[in-house]
Amino acid sequence: MELRVTDHTEEELSIEIAGEDHTFMNVLKGALLEHESVDAATYDMNPEQSGGQTDPILTVKTDGSIEPLDALEDAAGTIRENSGAFRSAYESAV
Repeated sequence: MELRVTDHTEEELSIEIAGEDHTFMNVLKGALLEHESVDAATYDMNPEQSGGQTDPILTVKTDGSIEPLDALEDAAGTIRENSGAFRSAYESAV
């Protein structure tokens, strides 16, 4: 996975995530929105209106109590945990 930070302040982060689609971006956005210090999380991947952009750009805004990169790391950990729990439940059911 290739990441490129396009904007970063103490409370806001915009990062381009190459090669991903709505499936992954919605999961990541959902995990970020569950974080108590994240005020907003959204992504844009509209090539017609963005001059040919095809990779999604994720934007995260926090309340200032946590760096946006740390919130992103926490969200990735949550996704990993949830995926592991789902895999275990699936394997038990099969």
